[in-house]
Amino acid sequence: MAIKIAVVNESKNNETRVAVVPEIAQKLSSNNVTFSIEKNSGAASGFLDADYPENACSFFDVASEALKDADVLFKVNPPTSEEIGYMKKGALAVSYMSPFQSGELIKNMASSGIDAFSVELIPRISRAQSMDALSSQASIAGYKAVILAANNANKFFPMLTTAAGTVRPAQTLIVGAGVAGLQAIATAKRLGSRVIAFDVRSSTKEQIESLGAQFLDTGITAEGEGGYARELSAEELKTQKEALSKAMGQSDIVITTAAVPGKPAPKLIDRNTVESMAPGSVIVDLGAISGGNCELTKPDDIVDHGGVIILGPTNLPSTMPKHASELYSRNLLNFISPAITDEGLNIDWDDEIFNGANITRNGDIVFNEEA
Repeated sequence: MAIKIAVVNESKNNETRVAVVPEIAQKLSSNNVTFSIEKNSGAASGFLDADYPENACSFFDVASEALKDADVLFKVNPPTSEEIGYMKKGALAVSYMSPFQSGELIKNMASSGIDAFSVELIPRISRAQSMDALSSQASIAGYKAVILAANNANKFFPMLTTAAGTVRPAQTLIVGAGVAGLQAIATAKRLGSRVIAFDVRSSTKEQIESLGAQFLDTGITAEGEGGYARELSAEELKTQKEALSKAMGQSDIVITTAAVPGKPAPKLIDRNTVESMAPGSVIVDLGAISGGNCELTKPDDIVDHGGVIILGPTNLPSTMPKHASELYSRNLLNFISPAITDEGLNIDWDDEIFNGANITRNGDIVFNEEA
């Protein structure tokens, strides 16, 4: 029995990614999968409708037509209430769902009989690495954060020896050594900067040093579940901020990636720390989407505070939509493939990956914010 997957235009502002690229549509079509695609869904990513396999894809002028008979909706951003209303009962929705901030959306999907999966909740286990959209997109964010910093800095990243004298390398401080942080370290090193990096998880020290950066030890460790950092206590946060402030004051570039799932981004940089940095220094705050690691950050804006430039991008993967879409589309392919059978979709609800990512099922909300 054929499985129909819907793809629609992303309505969120500044979103340029698409959930399914032509290569993945072609691969899935060999497994008796067809696609209902809203016209020009991939255009902002550089994928034209004509690039998709003609034998497996139908194109529609409006999202309602693409969605009405679909078994699965693949999106980047959460479905809108209108899109949910167009879907048939029992259909699946797979996307970023922002589950900790989307209570009304989750209720709406449950009451509409949509079985929803949040890619943020896919367990971070070895078997699920190829499905890990958080990692694939964070890697892009870490890379692009360094490029943004270099573009806004008032000095070179590398050391240069010229006839007019020697230029000392810039010092870059990376706060957080998850996927985004590690990619930022590698990118800053490739550009020739001296790199110092910090993470509350002591287990990252070896990874940081393997990339040629110096590990900043603040004396605070906060190992959490699932490879994430736990939320720090007030006393721990104070101690950490004092150690970081000194390093930030000596740095030309600061890139922050600190986040705790379901919680506001920890405030690591206060006004006094910003004012201790030299004019022309740059802060790129990747925590901006959840409140910011710097108290002066304004999401998707540029702040000039005494000559220190503070950037708060909230969707850097969309600035590189071709590769971001290709990676995300492969994540979705690897997620859904185990459920594709000759008889149609067959979700193994006992599988820890499907079970872990599931937020609504059979009209019920199964997501537990406290879990």
